[in-house]
Amino acid sequence: MAKTKVKTAFFCQSCGAQYPKWVGKCSSCNEWNTIVEEIISKPDPADVKSTFNPKRNSKPTQVEKIELSDIPRLKLPGTELNRVLGGGLVPGSLILFGGDPGIGKSTLMLQMSLRLKGSKILYVTGEESEQQIKMRADRIGNKNPDCYILTETSTQNIFHHIKELQPNVLVIDSIQTLHTAVIDSSPGSISQVRECTSELMRYAKETATPVFLIGHITKDGNIAGPKILEHMVDVVLQFEGDRNHIYRLLRSIKNRFGSTNELGIYEMYGEGLREVENPSEILISSIDEQLSGVAIGATMEGNRPLLIEIQALVSSAAYGTPQRSTTGFDTRRLNMLLAVLEKRCGFKLGSKDVFLNVAGGIKVNDPSVDLAVISAVLSSGEDMPIDSNTCFAAEVGLSGEIRPISRIDQRIAEAEKLGFKRMFISKYNQKGITIKKHKIEIVFVSKVEEVFEHLFA
Repeated sequence: MAKTKVKTAFFCQSCGAQYPKWVGKCSSCNEWNTIVEEIISKPDPADVKSTFNPKRNSKPTQVEKIELSDIPRLKLPGTELNRVLGGGLVPGSLILFGGDPGIGKSTLMLQMSLRLKGSKILYVTGEESEQQIKMRADRIGNKNPDCYILTETSTQNIFHHIKELQPNVLVIDSIQTLHTAVIDSSPGSISQVRECTSELMRYAKETATPVFLIGHITKDGNIAGPKILEHMVDVVLQFEGDRNHIYRLLRSIKNRFGSTNELGIYEMYGEGLREVENPSEILISSIDEQLSGVAIGATMEGNRPLLIEIQALVSSAAYGTPQRSTTGFDTRRLNMLLAVLEKRCGFKLGSKDVFLNVAGGIKVNDPSVDLAVISAVLSSGEDMPIDSNTCFAAEVGLSGEIRPISRIDQRIAEAEKLGFKRMFISKYNQKGITIKKHKIEIVFVSKVEEVFEHLFA
């Protein structure tokens, strides 16, 4: 009896590159010790052909002769997910949805499935039983007769049920649990994840059905599986947050149909996730007494203006070498701003410990909060509080100048809506502002010294 020869290949767990033998370093991504051996088998030629749309016949077409059809996006329930996706769900799109364990990925997807009325949804889970999904659905409290639950991990069986049900939206929870008969390796391996994603992508494009793929996260914060997985999909969403806090942030890392600068904010409750329509109110502490070291800065997340609270603590260095620690802000930029204060403005901070925190657990990369950071540091250093009705929106240069920023009108309107009475901005921003239409007092400054005189004179 002839022995069956097992075919194996070596794959990089980081980027998915294939090698004929084991090597210590991947030449594609330059990572060490990421090459693993996996059992593979070549697919039959019949499996490569179109399965869901056999009449499809692709041929080269001149770009001028391609006709655009007005395909409307599918509006999902709520506003946050629609905003991050770029205005809705594009037919035939493949969306990868990643996040830390227990952050609420499955809850958000099930909640979306239960609230999307008028569309047939198939929720495929390989991690939980039907009873567990039912318990979560009862806790969320939404009923949808068009939402179907399938507990299956074989892609062949999943596609069999898809042909019978013909869903409008498909949700896979999660892609690491699926396996296909074309590949002999175990579920979750590099080749299995890549092949299963390829089959789902082919189904999405041929039938114009949007597909959500929930993905696991590694300890480094990256989506598990080969890096090619993120290249294959159309949209990559990241669900962030601390499990000890109730706030969750939804970001778009990659989006072929919209901007990647949008941000969605949710609150986690026992009944599910609630959308936060006005995040500025939750990011600013409501404290009756005024405290030193606190300043409010106006930033932008995509097209959404946000007012955030910057907290600073300046104290004498107890161990000789001063500490510089930040949470939610770039430490190198803080060091630059402290050098500007010491060199250009004469404030002696070289022997001081400086700690900076962005309230609410969010991360800020917008340079428009520079003035708020400097004001909070000066307030803590002088131990003099800043008026709680004052906010800041400007960038600080290396020479101590206050530089202009973009979309200043939206920031002013957001500050005025939240009841602030005074706002510091760069004097070089006054050309595009109609001061008369704003009730808030706008203070134009050009140097850091002017800000100090206005605040602590």
